[in-house]
Amino acid sequence: QVQLVESGGGLVQPGGSLRLSCAASGSILWFNAMGWYRQAPGKQRELVATIISGGNPNYADSVKGRFTMSRDMAKNTMYLQMNSLKPEDTAVYYCNVKRTITGADYWGQGTQVTVSS
Repeated sequence: QVQLVESGGGLVQPGGSLRLSCAASGSILWFNAMGWYRQAPGKQRELVATIISGGNPNYADSVKGRFTMSRDMAKNTMYLQMNSLKPEDTAVYYCNVKRTITGADYWGQGTQVTVSS
């Protein structure tokens, strides 16, 4: 079992930047899908960015060109660099790892991002 802990959220003005981190308690080497999701009040959780089978990150259209997902396998940590933040990016952000062959599916506890002037 793996525990995921997000950090880096907070309050930022429109146009600002934040970097979210997701630290895993164990190796993430065996997870073939990693992603960042977000959930705004009254809305369903949505996919923000994902890396499948070690490929390049894929992004939701709403964040393309502004957000960058990366990972440091040696540190068992995922990152989400968020630039040019907008009020509509306000949400709780969650990291997730999956190993589809076994059905393993782990979530972090979430970190609040608020974009407001």
